[in-house]
Amino acid sequence: MPYDISETIKSADTYMFRTYGRFPVTLVKGEGCKVWDDQGKEYLDFVGGIAVCALGHSSPLVTRVLEEQSRKLVHVSNLYYTEPQVELARLLVEHSFADRVFFCNSGAEANEAAIKLARRYAHEKFGHEKHIIISMENSFHGRTMATLSATGQGKIKTGFDPLLEGFKFVPFNDLEALDRAWDESVCAVMLEPIQGEGGVICPEPGYLEGVRAKCNERNCLLIFDEVQVGMGRTGKLFAHEHYGVTPDIMTLAKALGNGLPIGAMLAIEKLAEAFGPGSHATTFGGTPLVTAVSAAVLRSLLQDGHLDHCREIGLFFKNGLERLKEHYGFIKEVRGLGLILGMEMDVPGAPVVEACMKQGFLINCTQEKILRFLPPLIVGREEIELLIGALDRILGEMKTG
Repeated sequence: MPYDISETIKSADTYMFRTYGRFPVTLVKGEGCKVWDDQGKEYLDFVGGIAVCALGHSSPLVTRVLEEQSRKLVHVSNLYYTEPQVELARLLVEHSFADRVFFCNSGAEANEAAIKLARRYAHEKFGHEKHIIISMENSFHGRTMATLSATGQGKIKTGFDPLLEGFKFVPFNDLEALDRAWDESVCAVMLEPIQGEGGVICPEPGYLEGVRAKCNERNCLLIFDEVQVGMGRTGKLFAHEHYGVTPDIMTLAKALGNGLPIGAMLAIEKLAEAFGPGSHATTFGGTPLVTAVSAAVLRSLLQDGHLDHCREIGLFFKNGLERLKEHYGFIKEVRGLGLILGMEMDVPGAPVVEACMKQGFLINCTQEKILRFLPPLIVGREEIELLIGALDRILGEMKTG
């Protein structure tokens, strides 16, 4: 790509671990669905910080609350109560299946908390033999040792052996495989209602209901990882609401803070006693600064029409991608809900991502051949039409090239 390597990029390559395959672009400003680089070039952002910036970049709401709370109280220990933290917990409980909330700093930490809670509850109620967690092939739950061990993608586990014991893996959307993997040692099933990093894989009709029924029959907990698909991304506050199935434990992060680091683990009351004082903790989980912003984000999602808009604009976006599929035989499938959409191709996606960037659009590729679209929930028809037009030009050149 014909980019000049800036001093920022040179310094990053000198001083930082090279754990990311970064594009040679330095972003310096954002507003709504747009970002700008240090050369003044404008981009329409259909990555959204990977499903983080639900209300867009430099949201006036977030900026106002951040400024107001920073003048009051930024951080104290969790040895004390703070009003923003309690308010956010109340809002989450009142608008979900859950009875209690634990705050942390990220999706991985939320999933760590979920794993620990499931095992501790099972240990206290049934004994230490009941400790296995069944997870899904192609899943992604985080990069810590426990969440890496729970993740069903071998490529990100290479070199980190020995991983933690106590996890089994079965194919997503396969109830028979789940049955075969089950025995008395299983304490929980952990899955994403829609697999995000795995390629925007949606559950087939009846699948989540079947998993829930099996968990009920066998005294096992059901954990939903909604780190990527929760907080309005699918057009409902939580993705599992589309399917009429509720878990025992749910994890959130990403859009919960609209860019500020926060994670949350929510659970039903019967599990609460397993996490007593001293059983689990974090220094920065649920600071007054972050929870004040998160509470404002949650209220906005619930009150300002974002969920309805996401459903409507998501369908408009999906229909546009479907029209591309009709014209290009190498597009295999378009899938997703709301504003988490995937377009699977028979050809590598990286060249499309790079071509889009040249034309001023940021998109993402996962699993090598699946273009993933995760724009802010405030994205409009005009912006989507611009992207569809760019994709049409790029794919057309690929077809004739």
